[in-house]
Amino acid sequence: MPDPNASRSQASLVYNPVAGKLFRRPQMIAEAQRLLEPHVGPIRLCPTTGPDTAGSIARKAIGEGSNLVFVAGGDGTINEVIAGMAGSEVPLAILPAGTANVLGMETGIGGHLVRAASQFQDLEPATISLGRMTAPGKAARFFACMAGVGLDARIVRMVSPEFKRRWGKLSYWEGGFAQVGKKLPEFDVVMDGTRSRCSFALVSRVRNYGGDLEIARHANLLSDQFAVVLFEGPSSFRYLKYFSGVLLNSLKGMTGVTVAHARSLQLEANGSTRIDVQVDGEYAGEAPVSLDIAPERVRLMLPRAFIQKMTTAR
Repeated sequence: MPDPNASRSQASLVYNPVAGKLFRRPQMIAEAQRLLEPHVGPIRLCPTTGPDTAGSIARKAIGEGSNLVFVAGGDGTINEVIAGMAGSEVPLAILPAGTANVLGMETGIGGHLVRAASQFQDLEPATISLGRMTAPGKAARFFACMAGVGLDARIVRMVSPEFKRRWGKLSYWEGGFAQVGKKLPEFDVVMDGTRSRCSFALVSRVRNYGGDLEIARHANLLSDQFAVVLFEGPSSFRYLKYFSGVLLNSLKGMTGVTVAHARSLQLEANGSTRIDVQVDGEYAGEAPVSLDIAPERVRLMLPRAFIQKMTTAR
C-alpha cells in the first residue's frame, strides 16, 4: 500500500532488516521513527533488499528529493550508504544497530539505535573526508572508518555471517585467538616513498577499533589524512606484545610497530600468498590495493561535543 506521506517526506531512513540488533528487535525502526519525526517531519522508510543495495537506495532517495538521510544498521550498511552519498551535500545521520558500531562509538553517538534517535537534536553537520580503496580491475571503494590489510582482514574473512549474528563481537575474538601459533603472511607497504614489510596494516580515519579498543589513537575523523599503524613480523606470538601495547597506550616507539600519518599508501602482496583486505569491517578482497584520501566527501551529523574536541585536536 503506498505511503500517503511519501510525496511530502523530506527525510528517508535506509535500514538493514537483518542487521544484528534489528534482526532481533525489528520494532526499533518504528521507535526511532516516532522519536525523529517531531524534529524532521515524515520519514520515508527504505529497507535494504540484500547486500550492496543500501548505497543505491540512499542515492535514489536523494534523487527523489530527500534532504536528510538516516541509516540504521551495522558498520557494513553504514559504509554502503556513505559510499552511495559520497560527494553529496545532503546530511547523513547514523543509527547504529550492528555488532561493533565503530563510527557510533568513535563519535559519541553510541551503539544503541533508539538512544541515538532520541539524541538527534544534539547533532550538527560536519564535512568529513573519506578513504578510497582501488584495486586492479575493480571499481573504487569508499570507506569512512578504516581499512585493514593482513591479519584482521583474514579474521573478517573467516568469520561466517551466521556465527557473527549469533555471537557478535565474540566471533572476532574467537577468530583472533584461532590465529595464535600460526605463521602470518607478510606483505609490503609503500608510504611516502618508503617501503616496509608487515603482517598487519591498519589505515584508519578513527581511533576506535571494533567498538572496544583504540589502536590508531592519533586518528582524527575531521582531518584529511590517515592514521597508520603497521605491525611487523610473521610470528603471531608477537601480537601478544602488540596487544599489551594497545591496552597500555604504548604502541608508539614499540619495536616492530610503525605509527604514522599518510594521505596515500600502496599495499603489495609478497609472492603468491593471499593477503586479505577489509574496509569498515567488511571483507574487500585481496592485495594489491592502493589507499588514498578521496576528493569526494560526505556531510555527517555528529555530536557537537565531538566536533569541538576533534577541531581542537587538529
